[in-house]
Amino acid sequence: MKQQKALENLIHGIFLILGLITVGFVLLITIYLVIAGIPAIRKIGIWDFLWGPKWASTAKEPSYGILPFILTSVYGTAGAILIGVPIGFFTSVYLAKLASAKIRTVVSGAVSLLAGIPSVVYGLVGMMVLVPAIRNLFHIPDGASLLAAILVLAIMILPSIIHVSITALEAVPKEYEDASLALGATPVETYFKVSVPAAKSGIAAAVVLGVGRAIGEAMAVMMVSGNAPNLPELFGSVRFLTTAVASEMSYSSGLQRQALFSIALVLFLFIMLINAALNFFLKRSKE
Repeated sequence: MKQQKALENLIHGIFLILGLITVGFVLLITIYLVIAGIPAIRKIGIWDFLWGPKWASTAKEPSYGILPFILTSVYGTAGAILIGVPIGFFTSVYLAKLASAKIRTVVSGAVSLLAGIPSVVYGLVGMMVLVPAIRNLFHIPDGASLLAAILVLAIMILPSIIHVSITALEAVPKEYEDASLALGATPVETYFKVSVPAAKSGIAAAVVLGVGRAIGEAMAVMMVSGNAPNLPELFGSVRFLTTAVASEMSYSSGLQRQALFSIALVLFLFIMLINAALNFFLKRSKE
């Protein structure tokens, strides 16, 4: 008995240490971004930095306004969520409740394969297939655009949404569905009016993961968006917050490098704000 209790205490201590290490890493990243990003914001001015409409870091008279990047990230993430969440949600309901074992095995394997594909491969396929298709379909000079980035991001967030939603739906007690069916509801009514509401916290967590993946993606977006610091247009070349950092960091120096760290700080705070807001509404809904 004493040995079992000692073992439990040991395991509890290990988990506590691992949890504290994780929190420590987050704090270190936060402190580093604040220290590295604040100097440029002070030099440029927070208003000019956040709301400036022009980014020209290598010009003779440089300009460091990141409003185009912020708007592009917001529009791109929102578009990917509007497309990806309904597809992922209905796919997860179908796989968890309606699909046969054979179909579920095949589709689940395909979804797992999507999750394992590197970002650069998504970008390469998008650049070789999607960008020319958009150019030919809409008769525009270049298909590398915000629309192409939205479509690629919508595909990339599907695995996270589907896997987590399936797990949440399968965790709903079978008794809930049996009671609904016994009261005369059809299976489809039961799944959407009983199972889905019971699993809404897990489904919402899947959406949060999807939002995080969409906001944080850089390589694939850089390859299909045109990577130009323009104000966002659906068929125009754009640059996201992530790609702004990735595209210039290798050759940056001085104030330009500090400004890129400031962009990273803004992106970090942006993601934290979205997660905090979603968690707040989830907690409020649960109560």
